[in-house]
Amino acid sequence: MAVSRDTRRGIEKRRYTCRFNQKEDDNDHMAYWLSNLSSLLFLLQSSLKSAAKPPPPTSIFSRMTQSFRSSSSNLAIGIIRQFEAKYPAILFKQQLTAYVEKIFGIIRDNLKKELSMHISHCIQVAKTSKGTAINPFEESHGNCSPASHWGGIVESLNKFLGTLKENFVPPVLVQKFFTQIFAYINAQFFNSFLIRRECCTLSNGEYVKYGLIELELWCAQATEEYAGSSWGELKQTRQAVAFLILQEKSSISYDQITNELCPVLSVQQLFRLCWLFRDDKYNTPNVSANVIASMKLLMSDGSEDDGGSTFLLEDDISIPFTAEDVLGSMQVKEFAEVKPAAELVENPAFQFLVQD
Repeated sequence: MAVSRDTRRGIEKRRYTCRFNQKEDDNDHMAYWLSNLSSLLFLLQSSLKSAAKPPPPTSIFSRMTQSFRSSSSNLAIGIIRQFEAKYPAILFKQQLTAYVEKIFGIIRDNLKKELSMHISHCIQVAKTSKGTAINPFEESHGNCSPASHWGGIVESLNKFLGTLKENFVPPVLVQKFFTQIFAYINAQFFNSFLIRRECCTLSNGEYVKYGLIELELWCAQATEEYAGSSWGELKQTRQAVAFLILQEKSSISYDQITNELCPVLSVQQLFRLCWLFRDDKYNTPNVSANVIASMKLLMSDGSEDDGGSTFLLEDDISIPFTAEDVLGSMQVKEFAEVKPAAELVENPAFQFLVQD
C-alpha cells in the first residue's frame, strides 16, 4: 500500500520525537541536540531573504522573523547564500525554534531535579540541628558534614557547565540556564526562611552564608561569559541572610532595614523574617516593637498589598530567551570551515552544500 508524503513526514517526526523522549533525562544527549539545533536555526535564518516588512512581534516566532534585519549584517560573502523564504522553510524554522525551547526546558528541569536533593539536605540541616549552632564542617548524620551539601550543589553546577561546554552550547543559552537555576536556588532558600521557623535563625543564617560564599566563588570561576548575572539572582536570599546574622537587631530602625539592609524585600517578607527570627546562639533580642508596629501599619492601611502567601517567591518555568538572543550571539564566520557530512554530500538533493 502506498504511503503518502504527509504520512511519511508524520512517521519521521514521531521517530525523532521518540529519540528525544527516550533520553530526556540525559543532559549530555540533550545538550548535543540543543547545540546542533541552535546552530541550524541560525544558519537557516541567515540564509533566508526577508520578503516583506514583518508585523509587530507578538510571539517568539514573529520576533525571530523580525530579527533578520539585525542578524543579516552578520553575513559573510561566500559562506552563506540567501534564498527567498517560502512556506516549507518558514515552517521548518518554526519547528526548529519550538525544539530549541523544548530541549532547553528539559535540560533545565533535569538540573533542578538533581539540585533539589542537595538543597533539601541543606534545609534539613536547620531542622535536625534542633536549635543548636550549626558547624558546617562537623560530621553528622551518616558521617556527612553540612558543608558537603553545598559541595554537592557546586559539583552539580560544575558538571553541568562542563557538559554544556563539551557540546558547544552557545554561551548566551548557558547564561540563561544558570540565571534560571540560581533563581530557583534563591527561591528555595528564601522561602525556607519565611515558612520554617527552624530555618529563620542566626546559626542557619551563618550556614547559608557559607553556601553563598561558595556560590559566589563558583560564579567568579565560571566567568561572566557563562555565569552571566546568576549571582544577582540570589539577592533575596543574600539580603535575608544579612538580616539573620545582623548583630544588635534591637537598635536598627525600620528605615535602615528597608533602605540599607534589605531594599528588595517587601514589607510582608520583612515582617515574616522579624516574626520568625530567633537567635539560637546568643539569645539576643529581635527588632524593636516600633519596627514591628510600622510593618503592621503599612500592611493594614493598604500601603503594601497583603496577598496572603504572595510573600513567597515562585519558581520561574518560562523560556528566558528569544530567538534574537540566539541568533545575535552567533557569527557566520564560526561556520566557515565546517564541512558537510559525507551522507549529505552523496545525496543529490544536497548538492547545493558543496557548490561555489
